[in-house]
Amino acid sequence: MPNSGALAAAGAGGGGDTILPLRLRGAVARSRGKVLAGPIDLTVSPTGFTIVMGPNGAGKTTLLRMMHGLQRLAEGELHWNLPRDIARMRQAYVFQMPIMMRRRVVDCIAYPLILHGTPRREARAIAADWAARFGLGDALQRPAPVLSGGEKQKLALARALIRRPDILFLDEPCANLDGRAMREIEALLQLARDAGTRIVMATHDMGQARRLATEVVFMYDGRVHETGPTRGFFESPATAQAAAFINGDIVE
Repeated sequence: MPNSGALAAAGAGGGGDTILPLRLRGAVARSRGKVLAGPIDLTVSPTGFTIVMGPNGAGKTTLLRMMHGLQRLAEGELHWNLPRDIARMRQAYVFQMPIMMRRRVVDCIAYPLILHGTPRREARAIAADWAARFGLGDALQRPAPVLSGGEKQKLALARALIRRPDILFLDEPCANLDGRAMREIEALLQLARDAGTRIVMATHDMGQARRLATEVVFMYDGRVHETGPTRGFFESPATAQAAAFINGDIVE
């Protein structure tokens, strides 16, 4: 299990002002003339754990990519609390299928530090400490591609959090994991949130949303259909589409 004390002590954001809130106003993403998502108006506050939900094709991944800067806006605006070049350095993204470099585990985790100028020996020492926190202390010298699915997600999280981002975006990180691995990843995410990292995560798992989220953003047909506190969303959805989704019905 993760080392809760060490992870919480690590903190987040590197100190000083946060890049949050994040504000999207009339944000639209297009590809080859087709609207992928939008227009979207949404504010991500400095604290909390946001779960993005919705049926397949609703625009969840596109929304995450828009916020992180992987998807260029065709229309509208996106504003951080600090200049965009600073904001870019203080956020991270974890994909559903984590990207594994053909390197040892320790070098994969150390890579973001080395990329930003930390001496290689120092970066590896820091990476070894983070690997231990994430239950990968015995895997430092193993090639990253041979890890199990749960271990790869732990590595991806350690690599994303090692520079203590203000905000972390995750695209269904537990979709392909068994129950035990999911429990371990959720514990790590809760520790990261408690340490000060703002989390925005897409998931189809309603149980996971209930366990982790402080608020839910419900996507439908490329737009934010409704948003609100987790309990209110599940107990009193404001729209017929959200109610159908919660009930497991076809959303149309």
